[in-house]
Amino acid sequence: MNFQSMDYFVMVAKERSFTRAADALHITQQTLSAHIASIERELNCQLLVRHVPLELTYAGELFLRYATDFQNRFRTMEREFGEIVREQKGKLRIGVAYTRGHAIMPGLIQRFQSTYPLVQIQTVEESNDALRTKLLAGEVDLVIANFPGKTPGIALKDFYEEEVVLFLKTELADRLYGPDTDAVLEQLSQCHNLSVLASCPFLLNGEEDIAGRIGRYFIGLGGFQPIVKAESENIETLLDLCARGVGACFCPENLAERTLSPAQLSSLNRVRFDQNSRYMIRFGWLEQPYQWNMISHFVDMALDAQA
Repeated sequence: MNFQSMDYFVMVAKERSFTRAADALHITQQTLSAHIASIERELNCQLLVRHVPLELTYAGELFLRYATDFQNRFRTMEREFGEIVREQKGKLRIGVAYTRGHAIMPGLIQRFQSTYPLVQIQTVEESNDALRTKLLAGEVDLVIANFPGKTPGIALKDFYEEEVVLFLKTELADRLYGPDTDAVLEQLSQCHNLSVLASCPFLLNGEEDIAGRIGRYFIGLGGFQPIVKAESENIETLLDLCARGVGACFCPENLAERTLSPAQLSSLNRVRFDQNSRYMIRFGWLEQPYQWNMISHFVDMALDAQA
């Protein structure tokens, strides 16, 4: 048994398919099957139930834990010895939500690789909750996300504050409220009571998304059932619909400003809320005896760029 066979098994366990795992590993399905069968012979245990989708046996679940631990330890060893011989190279896996990554990562990656050209950046795009899970599982090295509280085993550092605002196209507001539009918007800005928008269509993120949760919170305070025209995990899609006048959209202000054109932004009204609409985006990484210095270099560089 070798590290390569373990890597192959981890991929099969992730994909639950020999075909998809072989494609991801860029090897033939026959080669992959032979490696897995060799592990099973060596351990004298069946690791997989070979139906569709593949299922791990109890022995397979146990071996997956060992294989994942070996992967993490081997990666740590490579990095630590690389630093001993001053080889600043490797792969830095950074987890970030899709839209936030689109907004902030290109500039950060360009700046980082101008200093560390041999370090490959791999972005992993998931929801906040999924990213925390991947970090604890060792599937990413660094996460840029909203961490609502201290999580055991994860070190945190503040990055920047985001604020969710409600975007409403002027044309849509005029169509709904006519001459009362200014009064409606003024009432919203002063008391933050969304009940005046009970007849307005909304475009919402899912409840597992920060903007989706915050939007539903303020709608709930308004005490009405919203008219939802579209729901999506992709905030860029919702912002585009908002700019077309399809409905009102809750979105972090900084992400909207980096997603929409100046002309689109100028056509939208912004409704701000109280402290419940603001939250901190933080860096998170595993607390462990050896910390790859590329993690701290990336964090420091990002903070310097934000200043």
